Amino acid sequence: MFKNIALILGLFGWLAGGATASAEENANWTRFRGPRSGVSDAKGLPIEWDTKKNVAWSVTVPGRGWSSPIVYGDRIFLTSVTREGEFEAPKPGLYFGGERKKAPDAVHHWMVYCFDLKAGNKLWEREAASGKPATGVHSKNSYASETPVTDGKHIYAYFGNQGLYCLDMDGKPVWSKQWEQVKTKLSWGTAASPAVYKDRLFIVNDNEDHSFLACFRTNDGKQLWEVEREEKSNWSTPFIWENDQRVEIVTAGTNRVRSYDLDGKLLWEISGMSAVTIPTPFAARGLLYVGSGFVMDKHKPLYVVRPGASGDISLKEGQTSNKFIVWTKHIAPYNPSPLVYGDYVYVVYDMGLISCYDAKMGKPEYEKERIPGQYTVSPWAYDGKVFCLNEQGETMVVEAGPKFKILGKNKLNEMCLASPAIVGKSLLIRTMTKLYKIEAPTN
Repeated sequence: MFKNIALILGLFGWLAGGATASAEENANWTRFRGPRSGVSDAKGLPIEWDTKKNVAWSVTVPGRGWSSPIVYGDRIFLTSVTREGEFEAPKPGLYFGGERKKAPDAVHHWMVYCFDLKAGNKLWEREAASGKPATGVHSKNSYASETPVTDGKHIYAYFGNQGLYCLDMDGKPVWSKQWEQVKTKLSWGTAASPAVYKDRLFIVNDNEDHSFLACFRTNDGKQLWEVEREEKSNWSTPFIWENDQRVEIVTAGTNRVRSYDLDGKLLWEISGMSAVTIPTPFAARGLLYVGSGFVMDKHKPLYVVRPGASGDISLKEGQTSNKFIVWTKHIAPYNPSPLVYGDYVYVVYDMGLISCYDAKMGKPEYEKERIPGQYTVSPWAYDGKVFCLNEQGETMVVEAGPKFKILGKNKLNEMCLASPAIVGKSLLIRTMTKLYKIEAPTN
């Protein structure tokens, strides 16, 4: 009887578009892509904006950083890096030639900022570290591309090679961790953000020298365990998958997708990713979505996985599904993470294309329709619309559903590589120099 009820409720979830968020989820955006991986069901969120229209406030953010804003309560937290002298100006698009293998000979300052959500006032700033970087970075990347995470007690700011820093909510240092400097592929730099679950903080550091997944206790920074990973450089943020059977740490890598339990024990794995892995795994409708789509690789799988797997669940030659892999297609993006909204999964490609598939079975609704610009930011959705922010600072508003239609374009006139945050009726967008709070007018 209970099994039948669960099946009915599960089917209702598919028909109704999935579970709605709690009031706390709508009020807080505590990690990269937020509590529902880019989706909000809050009402009254803005549809149109520019540098003045529907802008509640904007503030200048010192330095350079492509981390996303996070929000807890009435506070916004953001990381950046300042330096003595000017940063090299980045340019949009995918290109070789931006690699900077030589570390800059200038003192840098790794910073954490706190802003008031209501008015945009800077409440505090804290220098986490200072010194000359030990490694170079691609001119399009930054030394602050990892999004911080919060549990409402502390802010955990991770700066890749520089270290991991825990602050209290007022900016007071609590603990920090540093480790050996490592090389990344072609000196592209780092970008994978931390993840937190209850009293544990997780870091994935995939690099050219020593790749690992590590777990730290949140209150004092004690390292509880570390697992070596047979990987080279990747940029995918680990995902805490709370499914109906257990809690898992899902990591995407070039060699394999791997899932671990909270003590670092390997639960299951899938081989067959593309040569570079960037998109972050996420869950929707009780299933896991994970994939990678390096632009120079023909192999660009997106896997949809059921809970409860164990061991190697890789597909055999010719298979597109098995007991635990619901479906797979070679449709994964390179930089932006996919989005599940309603009954559909949306895939935004770097070179200005969007595709839509049935989220349950992978049936294509439309494929590779043109949206202008180049894209790194992960798409987000609310109010029956999918929003795609390109690197030129223009957000394409696309009608959600099986028919492709562009509803509008919103311009901020500055380069954007950071995914936004959605809190209450507000949208927070970080450009190269500013942070905008965008709200629709109230009647």
